[in-house]
Amino acid sequence: MKCFSFIKTIMIIFNLLIFLCGAALLAVGIWVSVDGSSFLKIFGPLSSSAMQFVNVGYFLIAAGAVLFVLGFLGCYGAHRESKCALLTFFFILLLIFIAEIAAAVVALVYTTLAENFLKVLVVPAIKKDYGSQSDFTQVWNSTMEGLKCCGFNNYTDFYGSPYYMQQSAYPPFCCINKVNGTVEGPCTEQKAQELDVEGCFKQLLYDIRTNAAAVGGVAAGIAALELAAMIVSMYLYCNLE
Repeated sequence: MKCFSFIKTIMIIFNLLIFLCGAALLAVGIWVSVDGSSFLKIFGPLSSSAMQFVNVGYFLIAAGAVLFVLGFLGCYGAHRESKCALLTFFFILLLIFIAEIAAAVVALVYTTLAENFLKVLVVPAIKKDYGSQSDFTQVWNSTMEGLKCCGFNNYTDFYGSPYYMQQSAYPPFCCINKVNGTVEGPCTEQKAQELDVEGCFKQLLYDIRTNAAAVGGVAAGIAALELAAMIVSMYLYCNLE
């Protein structure tokens, strides 16, 4: 009985934290969606770039809603000893766990397919918007500067873009000397070809593989927490009268 009470208390505290995190994410997501200008003023121009690339507001609302519901079900189910709430909590976590495993398998097995799919979407966007859309341009500049890469594939992605048409040259990030890290401008086609800066997709994959232990550790930690939460919820479910 003491073991049951202890696990029940841990379940309530753990899910209360999830509930509060979900509520916070939900509130921020609604704030970003309703009053994005205030959000941009507080977090600066990079937040504008992020919002252009991915709709942060909707993402936060979706993530917050899932955590909010999960936290509520787990906390309510443990506190009120509701079998229905605990079982729902278990199945939602199980679906999330299966989805994460499926995503990991797809990422590992179908990397080339993902690359081709993204290429169809990203490269035309670069040719259309880079140099004309300030937010889009800033996103790519930040990405290329941070990863020391050029375009999605390489410098050829920028050929015909508004930037290339205005400057008659490629972005300076496509002419970074790998030895000393300096930019050799102006970035002509000949110079870009000689320096041969890696595309951002391949560079991102390289960084992920280089830090595979850290990425795997984080993923394993999240999976372990999910498994523990499922085991605890099923234990409480089976021991409730």
